[in-house]
Formats: sequence, C-alpha cells, structure tokens
Amino acid sequence: MKRFATLILVALGLAACGGQYDFTLTSTAFTEGNSIPTRHACDGENLSPALNWTDPPAGTKSFAMIMDDPDAPMGTWDHWLLFDLDPELRGLPEAAGNDPEGEDFQGIAGNNSWNVLRYGGPCPPGGVHRYFFKFYALNTLLGLEAGVDKATLMEAMSGHIVAETVLMGTYEIIE
Repeated sequence: MKRFATLILVALGLAACGGQYDFTLTSTAFTEGNSIPTRHACDGENLSPALNWTDPPAGTKSFAMIMDDPDAPMGTWDHWLLFDLDPELRGLPEAAGNDPEGEDFQGIAGNNSWNVLRYGGPCPPGGVHRYFFKFYALNTLLGLEAGVDKATLMEAMSGHIVAETVLMGTYEIIE
C-alpha cells in the first residue's frame, strides 16, 4: 500500500508540473525482456553491462540501483547494489560495476548476496532466470557507508524515491 501511495504522489506531482514524466533505463547490451549476453554473466567475462538513463525529475539529488534475481531457488538473489550516484550522470559504461572503488567510479557500492562490493553477473543454477535492474531517482544523498545490504539500502531510500524505472533481462547457462 505504501508503494502504491508513493506512486500516486509522484504521479500527482508530475501532473502538477504539467504532465507525465518518462524516466527510462536502457542498455546497449540487451533490450527489455531479452537475453543478457554471456560476456555479462558468470560463465563469461562477468562484466557489468553498459546502462543509460533519461533525465530524471527536477530535484533529483542522487541515483540508486539494485540488480536482483527473484527466480533464485533460495529467494531473491542480489547481484549489484549502487547508491549515491552523481545526479549529473546519464549512464554507466560497461564494467563500471567491476571496480566500484576505483577513482573513476561516481557512487558507492553495497554488498550483493555474495557479500562483495561489486557486480555479480547472472549465474542461474538451472533454467531461465529474470534479472531486474531497478533504478531509482532520489531527492537526497543517502550518506550510507559502502557495504550495506539491500534491506538497509531500501530502508534509507524509503520516502525519497521521486522516480523509478526497471530494465529486465533473462539468462540461462547453456551446457
């Protein structure tokens, strides 16, 4: 119910500004609902894919992203957590998630389900899995330390999401 109320408030705010707002996330590596290339998976080079997003709503102070797999047998598996990304950014190059502590990285990484601060590509134990890149425009910097888990990140984002978009790709390891 809280998420629904947030979406209504965002929609009302956008309507008050004169119309709808289109905030989208895309990748040059794959398109919505299609297969993520092997180079971005655990049985390939395990490089994070290039991502691009459109201009966020006015008042955006930072971005956050969560990549997860809800089809994992033990429950949703978190592959990549980023937050406090610079609001001037409109994309991340390929492999940006492979060195989140590098001097060129413009955000902070959280711990994924492998308990590491980096991108972990698709690695399904069997069958086709869906991978959701959930991207959020926030009205604040979160100010969290590197290494937080998804629950902590989600709690900190609560009440600060001004727009969100999702890009979903699939992956299956072919033996």
